[in-house]
Amino acid sequence: MGFPTKVQLIKRKASEQWYINFPSAVAQAMEFARGETVEWLIEDKSLLALRRPQAPAPVLKKTLRCSSTASSNSGASASPAAPSGESTSARKPSR
Repeated sequence: MGFPTKVQLIKRKASEQWYINFPSAVAQAMEFARGETVEWLIEDKSLLALRRPQAPAPVLKKTLRCSSTASSNSGASASPAAPSGESTSARKPSR
């Protein structure tokens, strides 16, 4: 989901300042802090990325799963079902 935002320009006698404001929902979801330093990266003329050198730690940590057939009840590592009347152990591997 995108948040359309207008680019603003303030012209002064000796300089210009460009502004892009974050919608409140985006700033709150990203947990920005007042005065936080960020870095703009130009990927190409259609993509501008924002990097946070001091981003807050994630709330949910990603963990690696152990691959153990004895502890897995999900069936993700199970063999595909055999055709009717044939057991999976009796099938020959196809090449």
